[in-house]
Formats: sequence, structure tokens, C-alpha cells
Amino acid sequence: MVMFWPVQQELNCINGDGSILGKIQFDAKHNTYVFSADNEQVVLSASEDASIKQKLAKLVSGHEIIPMQDDD
Repeated sequence: MVMFWPVQQELNCINGDGSILGKIQFDAKHNTYVFSADNEQVVLSASEDASIKQKLAKLVSGHEIIPMQDDD
């Protein structure tokens, strides 16, 4: 299980143990969303990888968005 928690214009990807796996961000240079691991030592389980890929697909297709945070 992976939870997706919005922070500014990113989504933190958090596993069931509460550890941050990485974040999903919009890559304006390539006009797509990308997942960046929190550090090089993060190893995703098959279900975590599938959840992140599914979320990326929904974002790319426009079926979901990253909510923008209003800091006012």
C-alpha cells in the first residue's frame, strides 16, 4: 500500500510503515510526471511499484491532479 500526500506541488509517496519512498513531481522539461526515490537505497516492493505507476498513469492522463497548496 502506498499513500500519496500532497506537499506544495508534489506528492510524497509513503508506504504502509510510514516511510517516505520518494515523491512524484511534474517535470516541465519533459512535460510529464516522474517519481524520484527519496534516496538511492529505497527498494520498492512489487505492489509499491505498481501503485506508483498507476498514480503516474492517472496524472499523465489527466484523470487525477496534484492539488495545489495555498500558502496564504
